[in-house]
This record gives sequence, C-alpha cells and structure tokens, in this order.
Amino acid sequence: MMWYGGWGWGGWFLMAVVTVVFWALLIAGAVALTHYVTGGRGRRPGPPPGEAGWGGRRAEDLLAERFARGEIDDEEYRRRLTVLREQR
Repeated sequence: MMWYGGWGWGGWFLMAVVTVVFWALLIAGAVALTHYVTGGRGRRPGPPPGEAGWGGRRAEDLLAERFARGEIDDEEYRRRLTVLREQR
C-alpha cells in the first residue's frame, strides 16, 4: 500500500536544506567557541628561515647595509651597533 500524504519531493528537499544548515551552524559555532576560548591566538608566521626577525644578526645586517650604502656615517654605525649588542 502506498501512502499519498505529506510534502512529497518538496519535503525531501526541505529536509536536506535544513540538515545542511544545521550542520553548518553547528560547525561554525564550534569554530567560534574555540576561537573565543583560545582568545584568537593562533600560530602566526615567524620570520623566514635563517633570519632572526626583529633582533639578533638580522638587525646588524640591516645596519651594515645602510652603512655600506652611505645612508649613515661611521660614528652613527658604531653607536647603533653598540646599542644593538647591549640589548641582547
């Protein structure tokens, strides 16, 4: 015997849409909760390999490049190099 009541194909389509929306909201909520609990702290990219970033040899290399290009004189180069090495 066949049952001819209900929404037919429209019901199946609506059920599929509601299921997808439900899971999308559930996953988005889990991601938002995780982001909130961790304070938004994720892995942030660091300096490229072989570079020390804001300190260390990279800063001294930049200073040496500026001196080589003539942007700073000998006295300023030595003064800034001393400051960089004292802050290590």
